[in-house]
Amino acid sequence: MSHSYVTNLVHAFFATKERRPIIPDERQEKLWAYFTGIGRNLGFPVLAAAGTGDHAHLLFALDQKIALSTAIQKFKANSSRWMSQHGDDFSWQEGFGAVSVSPSQAPRVKLYVRDQREHPKKRDSRGEFLELLRRAGIAINDSDVI
Repeated sequence: MSHSYVTNLVHAFFATKERRPIIPDERQEKLWAYFTGIGRNLGFPVLAAAGTGDHAHLLFALDQKIALSTAIQKFKANSSRWMSQHGDDFSWQEGFGAVSVSPSQAPRVKLYVRDQREHPKKRDSRGEFLELLRRAGIAINDSDVI
């Protein structure tokens, strides 16, 4: 075959440094839109972006030639710079979580990402993060997650 045909959808999630609620309510929608712009500019189409004051979720199509950690680093670095330019003392935690998403499940994951404001009513972002990792079969020591 002379061409590569790949679909690589990723649900990524990461927290602010120390999980502090430092994404102001009035800036959140603009930040989620900014993630979409970052993805468009870098060739990683963002299908959904949302979060709360202390974390973000992205559903995006990862280019086959880019390492996942590189894509996440670009999302985090560019969004941190944007937040700082708008007067916020801002940074993300170093790590992240990410799981692959089958195309058939993409609509469901989109809804999950877009409904982020409802999730803290059920559990905090750390609990949500741990649950997502467990559901994906990722073995994790709870004490490793800040």
